[in-house]
Amino acid sequence: MSEAPGEATEKAADEATEPPPGPAVPGHQDADWLRLDPRTVLVRVVLFSGVLAGAALPVTFALAGPRPLWQAVAWVAAGVVLALLADIAAETVRLRRTRYRVGPERVELHTGLLVVQRRSLARERIRSADLTANPLQRVLGLVKVRIGTGEHTGGGDSTLELDLVTRAEGERLRHELLARPAAPDHAPSLATLDPRWIRYAPVSFLAPALGGAAAGAVMQVSEWFGAQGKVIDWIGDRFQDVSIPWTILVLVLVATVAGAVGALGLWVEMWWNYRLEREPGGTLRVSRGLFTARSVSIEERRLRGIELVEPLGVRAFGAARVDAVATGLVKDDDDKHADLKNLLPAAERAVADRVVAQVLREPEPPTGAPLAAHPRAARTRRVRWALGSVLVPVAVLALLGLLLTPVLLYVAAGCAVVLGPVAVLFALDAYRALGHGVSGAYLVTRSGTVRRATVALQRSGVIGWTVKQSYFQRRAGVLTLTATTAAGAGAYDILDAGRSQGLTFAARAVPDLLTPFLEPVPTPEARSTER
Repeated sequence: MSEAPGEATEKAADEATEPPPGPAVPGHQDADWLRLDPRTVLVRVVLFSGVLAGAALPVTFALAGPRPLWQAVAWVAAGVVLALLADIAAETVRLRRTRYRVGPERVELHTGLLVVQRRSLARERIRSADLTANPLQRVLGLVKVRIGTGEHTGGGDSTLELDLVTRAEGERLRHELLARPAAPDHAPSLATLDPRWIRYAPVSFLAPALGGAAAGAVMQVSEWFGAQGKVIDWIGDRFQDVSIPWTILVLVLVATVAGAVGALGLWVEMWWNYRLEREPGGTLRVSRGLFTARSVSIEERRLRGIELVEPLGVRAFGAARVDAVATGLVKDDDDKHADLKNLLPAAERAVADRVVAQVLREPEPPTGAPLAAHPRAARTRRVRWALGSVLVPVAVLALLGLLLTPVLLYVAAGCAVVLGPVAVLFALDAYRALGHGVSGAYLVTRSGTVRRATVALQRSGVIGWTVKQSYFQRRAGVLTLTATTAAGAGAYDILDAGRSQGLTFAARAVPDLLTPFLEPVPTPEARSTER
C-alpha cells in the first residue's frame, strides 16, 4: 500500500543495531542518510534563551518580595544557566539522532531525544514542500522544510518537518519532492508587491483586535509588577474633568489608533517581498515576509477554484483579497500568520480580478460573472433576523429597567434607535450580496456582508450536493444548497435560493449528480395529453 505509515517509536538503544548513516555521495543523495545542519543547536538554544529571559523578569520580581533583590537575581540566574546547559545537551543529542533521506519511493525521517521516532511519507502522496525562516535562521542561511501530503489527520502523520537545513538544501528538496524541473532565475510573475496596498491594513478587522490586545497587554504587564492600580489612577487623573462617555470614546480611539499602527507593522512583516509566480511544471509559488521569510507552493492540479474575500472595511475602499481553494492546504499551527491559502493581500478589485483570471488561466475572472438574484423571501428573512438580534437585547434591557433602575430604559431606547437602522442596513446589504451562477467551467456563489466572499469552484470538483430546508425556509419557499468538494473549506453554501431556482441551478451546474433525484414538474400541456 502507498499509505504513509503512522509514527513508530522505539527506544534509543535500538538505534545502535542499525548501520550508521554514511556520508552523502554526489549523485546518490536519494539513497543516503543526511543530517540536519549543525547550527540547528545554536538556533534552538538562542530561541530558548529568549523564552527564559522573558520568564526570568516576572519571576525575579515575584521572588524579590520576601527576600533581598540580589538573592532573587542570583537564584533566577542559576536556574537560567542550568536550564541553558540542559537545553544544549538535549539539542545536541537530538541533532545526533536526527537524520533523513529521500528515496525513490519514500521520504524518511528518524528523530527523537529519549525515544526515536521513525516516520516516512510515500513520495507519490507528497503535495507540498514549504520553506520558512525566521530572522535568525535567515542570517545563518537556514530554513525549515515542511513536507506534507495534504491529508487532514489529527496526529501529524501527514507532515514531516526538517528543522533546520541550509537554504540550498531546502530548495533542492522542494524541487525534487514536487517533481519539477529546476526553476529559472525569473519565473513568470503573476503579481508583485505594490506598497500602496498597505493603506488597506488599518481598515481590516485586525486593527481593532490588535488595539484591544494592546490594552489588555498593558493591564496584564502592570499587574505583574503590582502597578495596575497606579495605571488606572493615572488614567483617571487624565480624565478627571471629562464625562464618562467622552472618556470611553477617547480610550476607544486611542486603542483604535494603536491597533491601526500594529496592523500596519504586521502587514509589512507578512507581505514584504511578496511575489506570486507560476513555476515550470504547473506550480504556483507565493513568497513573502520581511523578518520571517515564507515560501508556499501550490500545485495547479490541486487547485479547485478561487475565493475572492471582501471584508467590510476593505470593501468600502474597493479592494479584495484572493485565496486559493485547493486540496491539502492545512494551516500552519506553528506560525499563526502563515495562512497557506493566501494568494494576494487586499488590493484593488481590478488587480484582484486580474490575478483570479491569471491563476485560473481564464480570459475573464469567473468571480466577476453576473449572478442570479435570490427571491424576496431571502431579504425578508434577513431583515427579520436583524431586527430580532436588536429587539431581543432591547427587550431584556427594558425589562431590567422596569425592575431595577430607569437608567436601563434610556439605554434600551438608545440601542433601539441606533442599532435598529444599522441592523436593517446590514440585512439589506447581505441580501444584495446573495447570488449564484455558472461561468464556464466554474460555479460561482456569493454571500456575506461583514465578510463577503465570492467563490468560483470548478464544476468537476463538486462531489456532492446537500439540500437543507428548515421549517421557516419551507414556509418561505427557499432552501440552502451546499456544494461539497475535497478542497478548501470542504463545503460552500448557496443560501436561501428559490426552491425550483436552486435545484435547477444544481442540476445544470453539475449534470447527472442531482438530476436522478429530481422529479420533473408536469406542464399544463403534459397534463392535458395524459388526460
